[in-house]
Amino acid sequence: MILTTTEHIPGKEYEILGLVRGSTIQSKNLGKDIAQGLKGLVGGELKAYNEMMNEARALATKRMVADAETLEADAIVAMRYLSASVAQGAAEVMAYGTAVKFL
Repeated sequence: MILTTTEHIPGKEYEILGLVRGSTIQSKNLGKDIAQGLKGLVGGELKAYNEMMNEARALATKRMVADAETLEADAIVAMRYLSASVAQGAAEVMAYGTAVKFL
């Protein structure tokens, strides 16, 4: 499966199948949440949250690709990520794009 943030894939012609998406809501355990809160007081990278967001993006991408595979897509173009805080220490990540089939 080809994933691209561009609207066109050079040298490929395709038909648009439609919107595909995948999402997840992730949080860290209470111990890590407290530790990251303390880190926020002194500054620096919040590594546990960075790890959480990387895991969330990977899972959302996997779910988006699965959605595209149900349409028998060959690629996803104009792929994007969206994230939002849903609670203290928890975030939703959505991956979305346009599924296409090569001609």
